[in-house]
Amino acid sequence: MTAPALIETDLPSRLDRLKWSRFHSLAMFALGITWVLDGLEVTLAGSLAGALQESPTLRLTESQIGWAASLYLLGAVIGGFGFGWATDRFGRRRLFFVTLWVYIIATAATAFAVDFWTFALCRFLTGAGIGGEYTAINSAVQEFTPAKYRGRTDLTINGSFWVGAAIGALGSAVLLIPGLLPPDHGWRVAFGIGAVLSLFVLVLRRNLPESPRWLVVHGRTDEAAAIVARIEAQARPDHGLPLRRLRLHARHEAVDPATVGRVLFRRYPRRAVLGLILMATQAFFYNAIFFTYALVLGRYYGVPAADIGWFILPFAAANFCGPLLLGPLFDRIGRRPMITATYALSGILLAVATVLFLGDRLDAVTQTIAWSAIFFFASAAASSAYLTVGECFPLEMRALAIAFFYAVGTGVGGVIGPALFGELIATGERGMVAWGYAGAAVLMLVGAIAAFRLGEAVECRSLEDVAAPLASAD
Repeated sequence: MTAPALIETDLPSRLDRLKWSRFHSLAMFALGITWVLDGLEVTLAGSLAGALQESPTLRLTESQIGWAASLYLLGAVIGGFGFGWATDRFGRRRLFFVTLWVYIIATAATAFAVDFWTFALCRFLTGAGIGGEYTAINSAVQEFTPAKYRGRTDLTINGSFWVGAAIGALGSAVLLIPGLLPPDHGWRVAFGIGAVLSLFVLVLRRNLPESPRWLVVHGRTDEAAAIVARIEAQARPDHGLPLRRLRLHARHEAVDPATVGRVLFRRYPRRAVLGLILMATQAFFYNAIFFTYALVLGRYYGVPAADIGWFILPFAAANFCGPLLLGPLFDRIGRRPMITATYALSGILLAVATVLFLGDRLDAVTQTIAWSAIFFFASAAASSAYLTVGECFPLEMRALAIAFFYAVGTGVGGVIGPALFGELIATGERGMVAWGYAGAAVLMLVGAIAAFRLGEAVECRSLEDVAAPLASAD
């Protein structure tokens, strides 16, 4: 059997020492739009809850809305696994076109749902496309971004979820204005927003290259070198940073599940445990509360369905500003202290808000202010979970690792959360909902403890230094 070809290259190091450029801005915009689309989808599901209940065709119950949200997340879990494997096997670029087409078709079909089952199926398939996007996009983002910018870039892109949330909130608020559209048409047009936006994204991504890091590991060094040269023509290198040469064996086969398990739980067991805890706790915290946001405002504060979008706008603004403003600190102060702090503050603030909610001391406005303050920190915390699982494992299994942690975390925390809270809200009892909020607060504190005990200083380090490629010959 012929031994794999030995490759010596400094291409990853050349990517890491680049200063920020127009190429990086355009690439991050074209890739990061995934999070905007997810924010749009999740917000539409929440802000249109009242319209879906009042729809003459669907007439969904609160419980069915909760289950539809959970099916969206279940689709994301399954899509993440399947497309994650394909991303590591066939490349980043090919898959971020496939997954986007899945999303476009499924979300457009949602607008034509005729009952709960067709609506739920479309939401499941939409989630599958978004889950696949996460694996391909997060891999590419981390592999293109220079090391010293990786933390803030990843957090800002993840935080752009809330730009989509704002678009969804504004779109639903306008489209649900009484008399603007015929009955049962407003929510259908709203679901079409994502499909239209995605057609423009397809055009933006046409000029994005394959990840040079992926190409190098798969023995395609000439292609990788040509791409890096084109990027360097647009971005000035920081000559003060040393170039590190890697020695790799070309790899052409996919990483098998046994190898993935061995690497995760034998080579990096602390990182694996940390990733699972961070992803599961933030998934429950976020999805449980946000997917049922509209139900709480409607049932406990009497906010009309047509007005829900206006309450989501300030909430979305706080969620975007959190990662944007706190992101640079994850590179300067460090991952471990910042992840610990954001998780802890999220849990503590939610505990305080829960007491106020239980005592009926809030109205629709003050409840929104409380949630906005909480999620300023929680948004940065959730984004840091994706950053952690993306940068702490070898390149050959990066997409599959992201998919694994996203799938398990979302499966444990995200799928259960919306369905559970939908049932709690349906009881009409504040005490039952408060128990759910209290549980979410405790979970975020568990995440803070895990980050403090298990976190590592990986800021401003090369991905290959944080986790050596499986094909490394050194």
